[in-house]
Amino acid sequence: MDLGIDGNAAIVTAGTAGLGLASAEALAEAGCDVAICGRDEDRLSRAESRVDEAGPGDVLALRADITEKDDVESFVGSAVDEFGRLDHVVTSAGGPPSGSFLDTDDEDWYDAYDLLVMSVVRTVRTAHPPLVEDGGGTIVNITSRSVQEVIDDLVLSNSVRRGVIGLMKSLSHDLAPEVRANAVLPGAHETSRIEELVEDAVERGDYEDYEAGLADWSEGVPLERVGDPRELGETVAWLSSDRSSYVNGAAVPVDGGSTRSV
Repeated sequence: MDLGIDGNAAIVTAGTAGLGLASAEALAEAGCDVAICGRDEDRLSRAESRVDEAGPGDVLALRADITEKDDVESFVGSAVDEFGRLDHVVTSAGGPPSGSFLDTDDEDWYDAYDLLVMSVVRTVRTAHPPLVEDGGGTIVNITSRSVQEVIDDLVLSNSVRRGVIGLMKSLSHDLAPEVRANAVLPGAHETSRIEELVEDAVERGDYEDYEAGLADWSEGVPLERVGDPRELGETVAWLSSDRSSYVNGAAVPVDGGSTRSV
């Protein structure tokens, strides 16, 4: 499907791995110029090559820590300077540490809030002027299915990510009609993080092989498999396009049906 965003410009925070990278690749494949950021130089270089290979547009890869205000402002500003416009913002972030409530202290909570919520606040605040300059654009926040249904031992993600959904719903009103804001709620996808967790479990003897470990991650998913990151990325690209022009303020599960709550 032609998404109609060829020649547009997009930024993807924390776009060097996992679902952020998959989203950047999908936007590039749709014809966008894409800027990504990350903290690790080696990972940034590899991601830049992958996004460049995915589509015909230009790619900008910058080192930035999304918990640092100056880094976020520099990243967004550099993307606008490089591409001359900004049409789509995708926010992504690595997950906070796992653990139960009694395992966390005040610093853990503040760090999680800075990583998951304030990174979005700062990105959108900086991106808003160029987004509306050419008539409007889109925002897609990558969160987690944990905002709908809590996951054991992920108290920080369960709690703090819900702030991103509240922010997204507010933005869908405050910034409309020029800017549409939506979110995706991914379940388990076969990212490098899950690959690492499964491989570690195989080494410990928890599973006979990688396939057995991946099957365990698929337990409870009606589609009987984990997701391909590309599937999430294509959903993000669709929400960024005019093909979803009447979708605003939506939190879209991309989890194979694993979330049971309404």
